[in-house]
Amino acid sequence: MKKCSLVITGLCFSLLLFAQAKPSYTQYVLNNYILNPGVTGIENYTDIKLSVRNQWTGINGAPVTGYVSIHTPIGKSDLRTSATSFAVPGENPRGKQYWEEYTAPLPHHGIGFVAMNDKAGYLNRWSAYASYAYHKPLGIRTTLSAGINVGVSSVSLDRSKIEWGNLDPNDPAIGYSNGELKKIKPEIGAGLWLYTARYFAGVSVLNIIPGKFKFVQNDKYGTYYSPNLFATAGYRAQLTDELTLMPSVMVQYWQPQLLGIHGNMKLQYEDKFWVGASYRHGDLIAGYSAMAGLNISNTFNLSYAYEVATTSRLRTYTGNTHELMLGFLIGNKYGDTCPRNIW
Repeated sequence: MKKCSLVITGLCFSLLLFAQAKPSYTQYVLNNYILNPGVTGIENYTDIKLSVRNQWTGINGAPVTGYVSIHTPIGKSDLRTSATSFAVPGENPRGKQYWEEYTAPLPHHGIGFVAMNDKAGYLNRWSAYASYAYHKPLGIRTTLSAGINVGVSSVSLDRSKIEWGNLDPNDPAIGYSNGELKKIKPEIGAGLWLYTARYFAGVSVLNIIPGKFKFVQNDKYGTYYSPNLFATAGYRAQLTDELTLMPSVMVQYWQPQLLGIHGNMKLQYEDKFWVGASYRHGDLIAGYSAMAGLNISNTFNLSYAYEVATTSRLRTYTGNTHELMLGFLIGNKYGDTCPRNIW
């Protein structure tokens, strides 16, 4: 009975997450674009990120999330006079003088694209959407951007992969025929992003279009897609000319009552490497984590995060979580080793 109860709890938990919530990311601070289309085109180059997250490795069929994101500016000009105007030999390219001379970028556009797949056991959800943003300076050092993304999401259930055990396989909520069941719905999101040399703050909403999610025609079964709301803020503190500390917070909410609060601390040495720690407080996916990353030349960066579950309802069985991210900087004419506006 205990084993059956655990299986049922896990199935209900998976269904709830897939129908309602966007995937969780430990390293959201390294790619805020994945949660807020207002970030589209924020840097001087084309930013490409590839990520895979293996969550709760102790569970057979545990969630695995992978995505590729790409966004680039259009019509953006930098006020630096040349590609090497800030590159003084022997000085930290991200030192105090660099940030004192920081100015807001001129008005410009940004476009991007995300392809994502989120799989847990017999359930699979993929999304693909394009994004657009417009960046407008509000002052010498402050910029506000507004963005939107539009695409599609698909949720599929492979009934043949369900291990029913002693339970009745004739479940009216998913029908009675074997094979894959699939539903496709439109995907729309919007966001605002405010950024300066010292701080950033953003709000966004994904899954704007609500709708009932069900695999059968009977209105008695199914659950509702509801908007996912995100609020993010961070501050860059220059501890020394070599060390930068960036605390940040992200709040995620989706109906009916699920709330996640993410606190993050990132310590960076010049523009070469960083370490960080974070804690997530939530009803279902709480945990703490550590991460580390490395910038390699001005071409790509690599980061890894390790997360330990704490208050998950399945914490005794979950195991831990691994998340790997690889980033590429394409068309980086100013030789920025790391992001200028998202640090």
